[in-house]
Amino acid sequence: MNNKPTRVMALYHRLTKWPLGHKFFSLMVSRMAPYFATVKPLVTELRPNYCQLLVRKRKAVQNHIGTVHVIAICNGLEMAMGTMAEASIPAHLRWIPKGMSVDYTAKAGSDIRCIAEVTPEQWVEGDMLVNVTALDENDVVVVKGHIKLWISLKPSKA
Repeated sequence: MNNKPTRVMALYHRLTKWPLGHKFFSLMVSRMAPYFATVKPLVTELRPNYCQLLVRKRKAVQNHIGTVHVIAICNGLEMAMGTMAEASIPAHLRWIPKGMSVDYTAKAGSDIRCIAEVTPEQWVEGDMLVNVTALDENDVVVVKGHIKLWISLKPSKA
């Protein structure tokens, strides 16, 4: 196996050495999939097979009862999953999301930490479940579930 970091992981290491590096990295990832920018996520930790980001509670992501809307949280969870996947996937594989299954377990009345995590052994061809969890500022789980990915070999270059 190749231990060379992915492009996303190398970019993260390069940018986060600098002041505001996490913010610039998060903006760059959000530009890759512009709908992520709607929740203004901040990637706070990234390592192979793990990503954590922050979705701040602000008016634009609140629902009618003043909590963070679950769709905004799901958006954050999807960005955490995608960033983790791009930072972790072995070079000979590719991924595509197939579905998301989540449970809303508590009201999201504060900033939300979104976490996506897998084990290295999960990177094989076929369906892969990425565990996703969203926690409030008191570490109460507000959303929990998984995102299903389809993992396949990259086509050989002609």
